[in-house]
Amino acid sequence: MFELKASRVGNLKNDVLSGLTVALALVPEAVAFAFVAGVEPLVGLYAAFMVGLITSVFGGRPGMISGATGAMAVVMVSLVALHGVEYLFATVVLTGILQILAGIFGLGKFIRLVPHPVMLGFVNGLAIVIFLAQLGQFKVMDDGGNLVWMQGSQLFTMAGLIALTMAIIFFLPKLTRAVPSSLVAIVVVTVLAISMDLDARNVVDYVKDMTGNPEATIAGGLPTFSIPAVPFNLETLYIIFPFALVLAAIGLIESLLTLTLIDELTNTRGRGNKECVAQGMANTASGFFGAMGGCAMIGQSMINVNSGGRGRASGITAALALLAFILFASQWIEIIPLAALVGVMFIVVIGTFEWSSFRIMRKVPKADAFVIVLVSGVTVATDLAVAVVVGVIVSALVFAWEHAKHVIVERSKNDQGSTVYQVNGPLFFGSVTHFLDQFDMDNDSDDVIVDFKNSRVADHSAIEAIDTLAERYTGRGKTLHLVHLNQECKQLLAKAGDLVEVNVIEDPNYHVATDKLA
Repeated sequence: MFELKASRVGNLKNDVLSGLTVALALVPEAVAFAFVAGVEPLVGLYAAFMVGLITSVFGGRPGMISGATGAMAVVMVSLVALHGVEYLFATVVLTGILQILAGIFGLGKFIRLVPHPVMLGFVNGLAIVIFLAQLGQFKVMDDGGNLVWMQGSQLFTMAGLIALTMAIIFFLPKLTRAVPSSLVAIVVVTVLAISMDLDARNVVDYVKDMTGNPEATIAGGLPTFSIPAVPFNLETLYIIFPFALVLAAIGLIESLLTLTLIDELTNTRGRGNKECVAQGMANTASGFFGAMGGCAMIGQSMINVNSGGRGRASGITAALALLAFILFASQWIEIIPLAALVGVMFIVVIGTFEWSSFRIMRKVPKADAFVIVLVSGVTVATDLAVAVVVGVIVSALVFAWEHAKHVIVERSKNDQGSTVYQVNGPLFFGSVTHFLDQFDMDNDSDDVIVDFKNSRVADHSAIEAIDTLAERYTGRGKTLHLVHLNQECKQLLAKAGDLVEVNVIEDPNYHVATDKLA
């Protein structure tokens, strides 16, 4: 089950070293995503540890890294603002239960229905959402207890430190990749801010403003088990269920999309349903241990794979190393300037956004370009789950519209004088009208043959169209022969059943996608 591959020392060594690298890079991102969700930084760090550990042990994709993510954090922030952090923990528990059920019922396979334009759109929309969330870090508390935009030297200092952070992250990998550039940037900016006594807000300042407690600090203990302090009634369920449903969908969509990406990079195949269950277990445990939950992280997973991490040991090492940071080095997190975290997040935004979508916009079909823009906009306006569902529906409707005229009926006559119609292409709800319009019933001979050998009867609308065709011909007193229909079609045809000619050798045996068969 663990697939540590300990017998192959080289692989285990790569996993451990890669895991340590990922753990170092996880610290600033987990804290930053906690800020996005409106909770204390330690809540994000606990999530990175718990979600990362559980999914690494039980998940369906070795080498994939999970933790607190921006996609889920942007949904959590409104819940925390309206109802408080305890309701967040209850929501995360329910989120995990929904994800476990999704895995048990085998819903992971449906990620294959997400078209590439939808993936581009959700990635771009996610990058925009993360960027907009960072703008809140440019606000400070005034004497009246209100949040106002930074001004003067404080604003210039913030902007300068952000620029320095981004420059280090961008240029350092060109010199060395021995250590994560984001961690180096945070250390350099922190040392610079302290040594020069710059007027730069740090993590503790943000926690004090967020909690309203001038004595607030960051504790560095182990996460403790506790049942969320919320009323266990229908009113609570009414509050948390919509958020839990959205979070479950977002978490599974991002996790399964990341799983697909890692599959392509490693030329292996993960188990989607098993990953759904593992993500659910991780989020359920997170809610009971005071963590914000999470899902797979595209950026950290890429770091892990590119650093040589392939097995479960890489994710386990990253999680345990992160816990060590929480227990023994949490006091160092307090002095990190907010500008450094914002700089890290801006780099994440730049790396997440698919800039190539601008270049390909004129090359792809207009419908695909529209889907990319639509999904990006819906992601920003609502959330990731709604955006992906909307994108899939629009893409499916576009596909149906484009293929509605792909069913071609060729008319000819055989040696016996019968009119023969050869049906080519899929027959489904979108093409039935065009299918019926191609028959010249008044001018056909008294004996008509319709051959479905090169056609695929896809749904119940197609079956109704065949029945309608039979009714029209019999109403004109003409004999109709339906050949090469599959067995399921023959059983479902209400009016044309007696007109079907059976050919045991040549008749197809595919199944019709219709509710009548259920």
